[in-house]
Amino acid sequence: MSVHVLVLQHPQLPGCNLGCLKPWFAQLPALVFDNTVLRMPVAANFALPEAVQAALQAQAIDWAVLPDKAFGDFGLLVSDMDSTLITIECVDEIAAGVGLKEQVAAITERSMRGELDFAQSLRQRVALLQGLPESELARVYDEVLQLSPGAEYLLAECRRHGVKFMLVSGGFTYFTERLRHDLGLNYAYANTLLMNNGHLSGTLGGRLIDAQAKADLLAEYADKLGLSRAQTLAMGDGANDIPMLAAAGIGIAYHAKPKTEAAADVSVRFGGLDAVRKWFRP
Repeated sequence: MSVHVLVLQHPQLPGCNLGCLKPWFAQLPALVFDNTVLRMPVAANFALPEAVQAALQAQAIDWAVLPDKAFGDFGLLVSDMDSTLITIECVDEIAAGVGLKEQVAAITERSMRGELDFAQSLRQRVALLQGLPESELARVYDEVLQLSPGAEYLLAECRRHGVKFMLVSGGFTYFTERLRHDLGLNYAYANTLLMNNGHLSGTLGGRLIDAQAKADLLAEYADKLGLSRAQTLAMGDGANDIPMLAAAGIGIAYHAKPKTEAAADVSVRFGGLDAVRKWFRP
């Protein structure tokens, strides 16, 4: 019988009101991860009443019921890029260079909510970028792109525990390859923007990285690394991440759209990417 834990996370957890947990836990165990995480053994079928969930969420406490595992028990973490590893949607920021950010962002938002076919919506957005100089991609990377809070900690923990990190994105190789190089990521996959004399052609080339491709790449690399499904993690925020989250041993919704959150095993609603590491034993 597997051991499960109820995990709570908050940067000032000792100052939070946890009285709602007293019916199940008369005495709370010691906090871990610099007093930001509480781990309590529970039955695998343990579920918090909705009123208790609401009380925790009202205090911006992230919580989850998970198998009691060490982070090193996993061998592969697959991550989305836009609005997950990084804070922006790259295509929206590129579109700002031609004054089309609002128009493109509206398509992006509908796609992320699962209201539009991803492949069709991506091609629509890319077509709007036709004629933009490649230097605009460099501007976005150098001046706009930022890592999500906790990203550097999570990546350092992956290296320390031997967990391979794969970035797989419906965005563009221009950004995933630079991130792979700059951050020392193990693998990276995304869509290729075609160029014409140093300007975007408005079209894509090569394999389309869509929702199914993300899930397929997770399965492919789990096999290559000799890992079971239970040894894989995936994290993302949009509808096109759902198959990947479902394919992983544990799928983590990160500041996600409602449809994505509903499909995930765990949700990080308030914390940074360090929360992904801290779901598991120190």
